[in-house]
Amino acid sequence: MIKPNVSIYRRAGGGCPSGDHALSLNCVYLVTRSLDSKTPSPHPDGGQSTPGVPRCLVRSAPVDSQALRAAQRPLKDAYQDNPGRALVTLTAQGVLGNQGISCSVATGTALAVAGLHPASGGDGTLACSGDMLLQALVACAGVTLRAVATSLEIPVAGGTIRAEGDLDFRGTLGVSKQVPVGFTAIRLAFELDTDATAEQLDTLLRLTERYCVVLQSLASPVPATLSGRAT
Repeated sequence: MIKPNVSIYRRAGGGCPSGDHALSLNCVYLVTRSLDSKTPSPHPDGGQSTPGVPRCLVRSAPVDSQALRAAQRPLKDAYQDNPGRALVTLTAQGVLGNQGISCSVATGTALAVAGLHPASGGDGTLACSGDMLLQALVACAGVTLRAVATSLEIPVAGGTIRAEGDLDFRGTLGVSKQVPVGFTAIRLAFELDTDATAEQLDTLLRLTERYCVVLQSLASPVPATLSGRAT
């Protein structure tokens, strides 16, 4: 049995103000070489895989560097000449459930039905919006990492991405006004099967952290507004 040679790269994002509280966002990178599929790889906390923790697999990219650059170059040129064309409003829409406490959200490929987490009174049969937030972070980080690796021709045979978030439910349940409503810490871990050099890995992880839209949105929160009307 081949034991993986693991190097750990840590890059911590600074706490970001959110009202009177700060969100701690940390990225932990485990780079695994000579990975044997039968050999369990360690997690950042030294434990085993946690059920329900958002994870995704990073598989080999079917697009090569030249193809990716050919696809993105006209867009970059257009955005350089006309910055207004780069501004895109992404939208999401949900429909309140007629029975129970739920909201259905179209994801583009399926309908996700979200409900209360068991820690706030749910029965665990519906998706938790907090988990969905972490899943979006994992997905965005994985796509960004793969795009950067492809563009720079950094070899990444595969890997997994795992996100964890700490949430005190006393906040959202109104038990204590001193407890923040929302995540107080988020940890994002990459475990990569790669033969890249230390310099390549530093570049890959630095650019992934820099260009991941969801990660940067969490690290530097944007203003959010709420409106409502009767129909």
